[in-house]
Amino acid sequence: MTEDFYCDEVLSDKIQVRKVLETDNVLAYYHTKPFWPVHVVAIPKKHIPSLITLEESDNELLLELLRVIKKVATMVTEENGACRVITNLGDYQDSKHLHWHIVSGEPLKQLFNERLQ
Repeated sequence: MTEDFYCDEVLSDKIQVRKVLETDNVLAYYHTKPFWPVHVVAIPKKHIPSLITLEESDNELLLELLRVIKKVATMVTEENGACRVITNLGDYQDSKHLHWHIVSGEPLKQLFNERLQ
C-alpha cells in the first residue's frame, strides 16, 4: 500500500465505509478506526496530496468539499452540541490525500487511559 489510504482502500471500494454524505466529487464517511466518539472523514474523490498542494484549478472542488464539511459539521454540532474540523499537514498527515476530520467528544484514547487510572 502507498501512503494514500483513501485512494488505495476507500475510493477503490476495497473496504466498505458508512457514508454520511456523498456528492459527485466528495465523500464523507465514518472513520474506520475512530479516535473520537463521533469521527467523520471528508475527502475529495480526486487525489490531492494535501491542503498546501491545492492548485488554482482545484478551487471549485475545494468549495464543494467545504460545503460538504459545513453540512456534516452542522449535523454533528446539532446532535452533539459541538464539533471540531481538523486537517493535518506534513508529518502529522498519515495519509497523503487531502482529508478533513469532523469530530466531537473527547479522544477515545484519552478516555481509555483515564479509565485505567
